[in-house]
Amino acid sequence: MMAKISRGCGFEKIRGALALCLFGVAFALPNTASAAETLAVTVDQATVMKLPEKVATIVVGNPLIADVAVQSGGLVVITGKGYGSTNLIALDRAGAVLMERSVVVRGSTDQSVQVYRGMERETYSCTPDCERRITLGDSAPYFQATIDQAENRTGRAGSKAK
Repeated sequence: MMAKISRGCGFEKIRGALALCLFGVAFALPNTASAAETLAVTVDQATVMKLPEKVATIVVGNPLIADVAVQSGGLVVITGKGYGSTNLIALDRAGAVLMERSVVVRGSTDQSVQVYRGMERETYSCTPDCERRITLGDSAPYFQATIDQAENRTGRAGSKAK
């Protein structure tokens, strides 16, 4: 049986405020937890993360987006390979999940310029002078020419050191 409350006592205002408060708390807590479980990485850069103890296996959902390299001391280096999001799962020897993180790979925030010639795109890093910088999404000829120049330079530097 429910007791009837008169409208003059302000109970509806209190009940509405309480409902709004509980609604806010219910949605704020999961967002706080998921924000702590998301790791942001910049494409072509790396970040270091500490793993839980007794990790036996590390799984990356999409290695085209992020790559991992396990280091001594329970550390893992996560490198952004492509734009997008994936996940990282650490398992123990029995296959139990010890940790799961979302990994979001975003573009660089440095000063860069994209030059479009029709459908073709070239990227230049302008910090402080503009120099070629290959970025995912650049046209294939520009991308390959830049890679070839870098490999040629590295090869020549290696042959001089011998």
